[in-house]
Amino acid sequence: MKTIDLFVEHWASKHVMTPIDSQDIIELETKLNASLPESYKYLISTYGLVHTPNVLTRICDLGVDISEVQDFLSLEDIYSLSKLYEMSGMPKGHILFASDCKGNMFCFKFEDCVNETKDVPVWFYNHGLCTVNKASNSFSDWLEQFNALENS
Repeated sequence: MKTIDLFVEHWASKHVMTPIDSQDIIELETKLNASLPESYKYLISTYGLVHTPNVLTRICDLGVDISEVQDFLSLEDIYSLSKLYEMSGMPKGHILFASDCKGNMFCFKFEDCVNETKDVPVWFYNHGLCTVNKASNSFSDWLEQFNALENS
């Protein structure tokens, strides 16, 4: 989980983060009828909800073409926003977990979360276009692209 630890070290704001209790994560999974990837659960149970305002600045400074992450969603928001975004045009079958600064979302496909897995692909929902495209082959790889910006 070194990639996740480095992501938090490099990009998390200085606000105090509170790790999320594993029982609360289990309750969300029950509500979703899905198993969130172990890598994602490690992030939120070890560190909490990460806020990364400096990612956008770094992406702009470097002129790279990746979608920035700004906020990881609360467990309540994961459930309610996933339903709300579906009602407003997002294709069905996605579990939102983070946002950028423009209302776009990062998500897991529900079908990838039916069974317990260590890691699953990350998808990007473009709110304006109502499209979902693969952002990365795994949650860890998705975070690693931001870690790579630190060394650029």
